[in-house]
Amino acid sequence: MAQPKLALGSWAFTFGPFAAGPWPFAQVLDFIAEAGYDGVEINGFRPHPHPDDFDTPAKCRALVGEIEARGLGISGYAPSFVDVPPAEADAEAYLRVLRKCLAFCNGCGIATLRVDTVSPPDGHGSDEYETRFARLTRTWRAAAVEAAKAGVLIVWEFEPGFWLNKPSEVIRTVEAVGHDNFKVLFDFSHAYMGAVVGARQTGEREVLDGGVAEYGRRLGEHIGHVHLIDSDGTLHNDETSTHEAFGAGHIDFGEVLRAMRPFIGGLPWWCVDFCFNPRTPTAAKDAVPVVRRLAREALA
Repeated sequence: MAQPKLALGSWAFTFGPFAAGPWPFAQVLDFIAEAGYDGVEINGFRPHPHPDDFDTPAKCRALVGEIEARGLGISGYAPSFVDVPPAEADAEAYLRVLRKCLAFCNGCGIATLRVDTVSPPDGHGSDEYETRFARLTRTWRAAAVEAAKAGVLIVWEFEPGFWLNKPSEVIRTVEAVGHDNFKVLFDFSHAYMGAVVGARQTGEREVLDGGVAEYGRRLGEHIGHVHLIDSDGTLHNDETSTHEAFGAGHIDFGEVLRAMRPFIGGLPWWCVDFCFNPRTPTAAKDAVPVVRRLAREALA
């Protein structure tokens, strides 16, 4: 089985401990290349490439040139939909933002686009919950149709800090969207916090006896992309999963990756995600040989 290419998410140098002094995108690219990654997963929040700032083919070509000059590719794009939460916003407003992001993806040759629910994991009465759920899944189905025409796969990253964070909710959502061009982005730390800890879930707590490995097996063919990172079972600022360095958390990657091999072995890219980790400049370098070894062992 072919080995996946390895990317690093550029948001690791813009959020959390880096928010006051985010690294310029060019500096991030230099770091990623020197650390031994094959590519970058682009954070769509400024000061990193925003679709409004790269709104012509010429600008996109210049950006791709910067990336390729360092011997790197692009594993995906993670733009902002913060102004159009899909469970709350008008569908056409959401799609307008999506179209700008798709244009950027096409201009840069990017095949994968990340989304999330945006809304916090607040409790809702049953009627309101179902109304919001129906609006979100209709909007995402329409988005999947448009993205398919553009040749871009939509992947949804579930996490404790956003609505729909229980394993059963994640599975129900992707099945309700019901489109081959809409899949799940499986972040291992978020999966641990959902399947093992049950973090920030409303109502009855829901965990899985088989933990992250069982979560991966249940999602199966719905998985379209992965973010690899460890989890120590805590939340960053009581909001979303702590993204801990490999070996500093509780995930048995050997076991989990073997269990998920049928579903993730054919993915072209695996992305390493050090979001909110203050030790990224050293930990992200140390992660490269670790993840390459895990991939070799899991996919042998």
